[in-house]
Amino acid sequence: MDETLVHTPITGDLVKVLGVEPKTRYKAETFTQAFLKNNTPTHDTKSVLSHKAVILEYSKGKKKKLTRTKPKGINAHQKKELKIFHVKSEHQRYELFSPLHELWKQYIFDLCNGLNSKSSPDSVQKKLLKADFHGAIIIVIQSKCPSYVGASGIIIQEFKHVFKIITKQDRIKVIPKRNSIFKVEINGFISCIYGNKFEHRASERSAKKFKISGTIDL
Repeated sequence: MDETLVHTPITGDLVKVLGVEPKTRYKAETFTQAFLKNNTPTHDTKSVLSHKAVILEYSKGKKKKLTRTKPKGINAHQKKELKIFHVKSEHQRYELFSPLHELWKQYIFDLCNGLNSKSSPDSVQKKLLKADFHGAIIIVIQSKCPSYVGASGIIIQEFKHVFKIITKQDRIKVIPKRNSIFKVEINGFISCIYGNKFEHRASERSAKKFKISGTIDL
C-alpha cells in the first residue's frame, strides 16, 4: 500500500495514512475543519485544544459555609421612642374600628366552619384558644381593679400582658390580662377569657399547645 503524509487539522503534525485516495483525503480534511470550526468557541482550533484546561475528573472539595447575618430588629425601647403602637388622636374613634370588628366576626365564622345551634361549644372554644382577637368586642366581667369591671370595647391591639381597646365613647383603655376575666360573644356563643392563662402574644398563642382539663380556660 502507498504511504501518504497528511497534516492533521488539530495539531498540524504529519501522520502517515495508508491507502487513502487524495480526493477522499481532501473531503475528510474539509469536513473535519468545518466541524471543528462550527463546534468550538474560537476559530483557533489548535490554540483551544493546546492551552485550555479540561477537567476530566470531578474532585470533591470542602464547600465553604455561607454565613448569613440575620437582620437586626428594634428593641422595645426603640419601638417606644418611634411610637410604633401609638394611635393618633384623630384615629381614636370607635366607628373607624367597626369594620375591623365585622371582619373579625367573618374570620371567626370561617375558622369555626360556621356558628349555629349544631356547633359544639368545646370545638368552638378550642379554636378560639389560638384565634387572633384583634377586632373582637370584649367586656371585663371580673378584675382585681374594680374600675375595669364593665369596660367594653373593640380590641385594637393585643400585647403579651394587656389588651388595648377603644370604647364607644372614643376612649382608649389598656386592660391588664392578669387577674381579669373577659367575656366574648359571637353569634350567641359566649366564651370567657381568663387573663392569667392568656398571657401570650397572638403569634405565640397560635403555636402553643394548651392543656385542657375540666372547663376550658381561655
